[in-house]
Amino acid sequence: MIGNIIKKEFKELFVLSTILPIVVIAVVFGLVGQTIGNVGETMKEKPVIGIVDMDNGDFSDTAMSVLIEKAEVIYDGNDAEEGLEEVREENGVALLVIPENFSQNLYANHPGEIEIYWIMRGAGIMDSISSGAVEGLIQAVNQGISTKLIQEDSSFDPALVLAPTQRVETTFFKGKEIEGLSSSQLGNMLSSQSIAIPIVVMMLIIMAGASVISSMGMEKENKTLETLLTLPVRRSHIVIGKIVGSALVGMIMAAIYMIGFSRYMSSFQISDINLADFGLALGMQDYLLIGISLFVALLAGLSLCIVLGTFAKNYRSAQTLIFPITALAMISMFITMFKDFDTIPAVLRILVFATPFSHPMMAVRALMLDNYSLVIGGIAYTAIFTAIMIAVAVRIFNSDRLLTGSVQKRVALGKLLWGFRR
Repeated sequence: MIGNIIKKEFKELFVLSTILPIVVIAVVFGLVGQTIGNVGETMKEKPVIGIVDMDNGDFSDTAMSVLIEKAEVIYDGNDAEEGLEEVREENGVALLVIPENFSQNLYANHPGEIEIYWIMRGAGIMDSISSGAVEGLIQAVNQGISTKLIQEDSSFDPALVLAPTQRVETTFFKGKEIEGLSSSQLGNMLSSQSIAIPIVVMMLIIMAGASVISSMGMEKENKTLETLLTLPVRRSHIVIGKIVGSALVGMIMAAIYMIGFSRYMSSFQISDINLADFGLALGMQDYLLIGISLFVALLAGLSLCIVLGTFAKNYRSAQTLIFPITALAMISMFITMFKDFDTIPAVLRILVFATPFSHPMMAVRALMLDNYSLVIGGIAYTAIFTAIMIAVAVRIFNSDRLLTGSVQKRVALGKLLWGFRR
């Protein structure tokens, strides 16, 4: 008897509509893991840099020996513009320029100046690993110069021995030249400003999507869906009403969650750097685009949940259909937080763009860099995706699948015979 019960439960749950989304998500997880799983190898690699030594003094020689030993130097010349172009072409991290008065300033008890031109390609968490390695290089250079200062003469200022260099930094990022910020500082600023949206979108899609799919399963189980379908209301109006009603509730939840989460995040921000000083502040039109992107993504997610909910036979089977939505939302969040859209592989880039939830997650960072084409294109794609999902849902609502879970063979055969008669 118990064997029959196990067999029955297994057949009810082990169906194509349950297994196929899990297989797809497993493949996606594999792609994501392959993309972000080589962190350890990346940290062991030497940073790729260029060096311009215009001083050729004792202390610049010390700095050069440290840099050549601990980094992969792809340019060692006297032309800063040529070196910057070489670093860009070879996917390097930075160009370090040692001015001609570097050693002279140190002998005069003044810190030596090092100009650093950062080449920043992405603003994700993993994209800052290489710049962190260059920060370690600068510390090694300071240690080498401090050792030489102590060995040569004990009359040097102790403050100079502890901090023998000072940096003048410029970051080049997606067509913008930002003076006074390192790539790690810029990355931290962009991450702190854009981290709230991915988390809010993920929570919003999971909560709203779960409620829609669960309600579909419960309506089937309680037979209330059959009553609704007998009313003199167009099926398309039922679908749109369910989606828009759920979306409005979801937006209210998102607003409440965002207010609380922004207050939480602001308590950890101690930097006094103003984004407006570097041309990275958002305007009213930017916030409007973010709101539109968020609302359209929510509609897309709910329309997809409506389609998935039609496969639910009851409330219990509806719970298994929530997993694909949850997984897609979490994958989109992790990818946009860890990697920049421009630094992920092409296959994964297509996948991220095809996932409608990812567009509002990328919107804040894109708008800070005036990348309106990505945001507007994402809104257009998400709107088209929503329209297609609504059309699919309406077609399912007009068929027998909504009530039976599959089109009955006898109904299909009857329609076929009726076609022949006509």
